[in-house]
Amino acid sequence: MNHHALVPLGLVALAGFLLPLLLARARWAQQVPRLALAVWAACGAVFAVASALLPAQMVLTGESSHRLTDTVLMLRPPTPAQLLALDGRELFALSLSLAFLSVPAAAFARRLARARRVRVRHAGVLRLVGRYDPALRATVLDDARPAVYCLPGRSRRVVVSSGALHTLTPAQLAAALAHERAHIAGRHHLLVAAAEAFAAVFPRLPLARHGGSAVPLLLEMAADDRALRRCTRDALATALYALASGQAPRSAFAAGGPSAALRMRRILAPHSAGHPVLRGLLTVAAAGLAMAPLVVACCSFPG
Repeated sequence: MNHHALVPLGLVALAGFLLPLLLARARWAQQVPRLALAVWAACGAVFAVASALLPAQMVLTGESSHRLTDTVLMLRPPTPAQLLALDGRELFALSLSLAFLSVPAAAFARRLARARRVRVRHAGVLRLVGRYDPALRATVLDDARPAVYCLPGRSRRVVVSSGALHTLTPAQLAAALAHERAHIAGRHHLLVAAAEAFAAVFPRLPLARHGGSAVPLLLEMAADDRALRRCTRDALATALYALASGQAPRSAFAAGGPSAALRMRRILAPHSAGHPVLRGLLTVAAAGLAMAPLVVACCSFPG
């Protein structure tokens, strides 16, 4: 086997298997959800790129293979002139890589398009049966069940049921609205679509299996943390309790939902962010060190 394939192979093992298993068991992930989400996203990107490079390295000659390795490790993309100068074997390797990347990319695009169609349809219904409240900057829907949710993307809006208006105090309502606006501002629907696409394309991969369940929960916790910049812990926790049984349409983010109890405990038990961040960075660094021997071995042999 071409020894230059060791680097992408190692990255596939690291991002697709090792780091996801560590992340799924890491207690620090829920304490610093934004860092954990960044690691999940990086794992997905690294796995996709490394998996696309692996078949290319298998068909390239020694000199071309080493040049590709240097390009990837140095993060130095090829110039247009270099692309035009590729020979037949190199063009075939490039085609293999692009073909592999197109599979998760197409799944991601389909998930986004499907979710957007659902949100557009629901937004059309809201225009007919809801009423916009300029004071709340939200659409009010006549429904006795307490619910607060948002539609992200181009049809973005926050929706509040009349039951929530009657149930929540002003402070609780402000906390729930801040939570939903955090989802919209953070474009959290993109990460959800990416996690769903990976789960569809690589159903048995630990990255897809664990990430599919971890990412939505971490996004809710990240939105909670952003909302806490504008409200108190008690207001947000009690709002989650009141909205725990609330329902939201598909492709929407709801302030309550099945994760409300876990998030309430997290909100009411404040923690220090210093140690979790340090543990998270050490986890990533320790996993990254496993790649060092492969990189050294690859770069030590020019052919």
